[in-house]
Amino acid sequence: MEWSDLKIFLAVARAGTLGGAARLTGQTQPTMGRRLRALESALGQALFQRGTSTGFVLTEEGQAMLAHAERVEEEALAIERRLLGGAQPGLAGLLRISSSDWFGVHVLAPWCAAFIKKHPDVGIELITDVRQFSLARREADVAFRIAPFRESEVVQRRFMRLSYGLYVARTRRGALPPRGRGLGLVTMDSAFEELPDVAWLRAAFPEARTVFGSNSREAQARLCAAGAGAAVLPDALAGAISGLRRVARSPEPPGREVWVGYHQDLRSNARLRAFLEFALEQAESVTSMT
Repeated sequence: MEWSDLKIFLAVARAGTLGGAARLTGQTQPTMGRRLRALESALGQALFQRGTSTGFVLTEEGQAMLAHAERVEEEALAIERRLLGGAQPGLAGLLRISSSDWFGVHVLAPWCAAFIKKHPDVGIELITDVRQFSLARREADVAFRIAPFRESEVVQRRFMRLSYGLYVARTRRGALPPRGRGLGLVTMDSAFEELPDVAWLRAAFPEARTVFGSNSREAQARLCAAGAGAAVLPDALAGAISGLRRVARSPEPPGREVWVGYHQDLRSNARLRAFLEFALEQAESVTSMT
């Protein structure tokens, strides 16, 4: 058995399809299929049921192997994190950063550019996704989230507070109807309807109708600027989108705390610590201007 094929097994088990596993590992789908067949042949066992309506489903043998493979993976990643987190001669190497889409594009990307200019031997991968990437599996080295981390092995702290505002298209004239009759709302999709700003918007305009929902804040901002309706947006995002006008409202929409976290094994990593110090300086300057 090739130990590297355990990564293939775990990727297929997590994704449920060869295509999804290929995206997780950065390999091609035919390569994933070939290596999975080689692993099953070496073990003499079928690890997955093929052709089911839900994709690849673990067999009884595959289910028994899963816990062992995850322990092997965790030990291998622990070695990698420990070596990566050790003392390093200068700032060089790759740093993987994870965040939501709009925060990555409009807040972190400019900071990354300034950091790379200051430390040209450091490379940065900025991964923006609604999915929360695993710090334990080194899907990211440092992550920015709008809620505290639940993992016990993550070192975390409050990073900055984001202010939110009520926005409409700059071309819209006149006051908004007090209870929102005839007003369109641009907001998060139904999967995120419990977020504080979503609840605030619906409470502020109980007679309004949701005309557009999306898990992308930037998509909301673009639709709002195009005149689709009113939206609650992070001020840091709205300031980067032309065609928006902030509407004063009392009380103001609730803000959100941004948290930053990294795996405890990386606490001595020089480039990670340098980036966090740099980002905190930028965040303080942004906060002081609001």
